[in-house]
Amino acid sequence: MECLLGLVGKDFAITVTDTSVIRSITVLKHNENKSRELNPHTLLAFCGEPGDTINFAEFIQKNIKLYGIRNNVELSPHAAANFTRRELAQALRSRSSYQTNMLVAGYDAQKGPSLFWIDYLAALVEVPFAAHGYCAYYCLSIMDRYYRKDMDLEEAKDVIRKCIDELQHRFIINLPRFVIQVVDKDGIREIQL
Repeated sequence: MECLLGLVGKDFAITVTDTSVIRSITVLKHNENKSRELNPHTLLAFCGEPGDTINFAEFIQKNIKLYGIRNNVELSPHAAANFTRRELAQALRSRSSYQTNMLVAGYDAQKGPSLFWIDYLAALVEVPFAAHGYCAYYCLSIMDRYYRKDMDLEEAKDVIRKCIDELQHRFIINLPRFVIQVVDKDGIREIQL
């Protein structure tokens, strides 16, 4: 029942997460943070089983920060996504797999913005736009129709607005609040539509 969206623009990556925790027919929370800052220019957004997602996201966050402290270097978004995929694949082959889907959005000074799609089976793909959860049924076609590689932030916000409007009109579950975050050369920040 969750919503996780992302897209890459000309010089930024943007992620959208809902804030609801839903179990069966019951809403448990309306203020859950479904993203973690891995380093100043890399963001991990996640959805899935609540215990698995929080546990795995915090494990990844702490290990990437530890790597930065030990080596005095910030991992690139590509390296952070590959580390995340490897840890998820190792857990999948053990008795303690994680039921979590993720987007890793980041900005690298040499390569620019990037977005990585990772599913619970540890598949990793770099994509221009992505969705996880039931919102993918509604939003992937909208992003496919309106996405352009050279979009500026206002155009990207317009595409995100169209996706959220479609969810609020057609999706049976009420997702009242979304957190929209942008990653660019200046770091990670939350924006409003």
